[in-house]
Amino acid sequence: MMQVCLNGSRTAADGAAVPLTPDSMAGSAAGAVAAGARDIHVHPKTPCGQDTLSPRVLATTLSAIRARVPVPVGVTTGAWAEPDPAARLERIRAWTVLPDHASVNWHEPGAEETAALLMERGVGVEAGIWSGTDGAERFAASPLGPKVLRVLAEVTDPDPAGAVSSARALLSALGDAHGRPVLLHGEDGGAWPVLRLAGRLCLATRVGLEDVLLLPDGQRAVSNGELVAAGLAEYGAARAGTEGCRPGA
Repeated sequence: MMQVCLNGSRTAADGAAVPLTPDSMAGSAAGAVAAGARDIHVHPKTPCGQDTLSPRVLATTLSAIRARVPVPVGVTTGAWAEPDPAARLERIRAWTVLPDHASVNWHEPGAEETAALLMERGVGVEAGIWSGTDGAERFAASPLGPKVLRVLAEVTDPDPAGAVSSARALLSALGDAHGRPVLLHGEDGGAWPVLRLAGRLCLATRVGLEDVLLLPDGQRAVSNGELVAAGLAEYGAARAGTEGCRPGA
């Protein structure tokens, strides 16, 4: 499964290709799905381009994207969008249009409560486990672990030389991940090496302007669709010569 991450916490300073409005996110999502993406991760934005959990902004963003694509759409619940854990819960309780899933960073304060509320509301939870944090340890001890939709193994090392080692260490720390599917991805300089590792290991992965602005050849990407097409090509090439994916991978 190839997920597209449309924009992340990026802003207009990262270039015109990054979609920041509901309409531009919807158009970018449509291009990515046409290129082969099968799931969407998006950060709804305020008019000034900041990540938000606002019920109004979330409803407008999700409605715009769903009018253009038939695949599941997920959002962030990152602490930077709402730093206060109690206020974050209030925002989620007030959502009138629900995403198909939402990512919860397990190392952040209030992660368990956020995940529990999302599950209560019928929203799938992507457990974000970042390298360089205690997220894997916390997730291993969590009673909610077996109930998450999937695990996002997020390699935060942007160094191409070190990202693969960081990825392997993170996967080792996750162990069986409560038996949940794992989506492995990197960012910036580590994005393409980690995507190729995901291909070799037959794990789901993602690509998009949230994670990387450059194509594998170093050229600047002009769209999420271009990144998805390149990502699928890189993933397929990495899988060539393997013995095939294990069942359920």
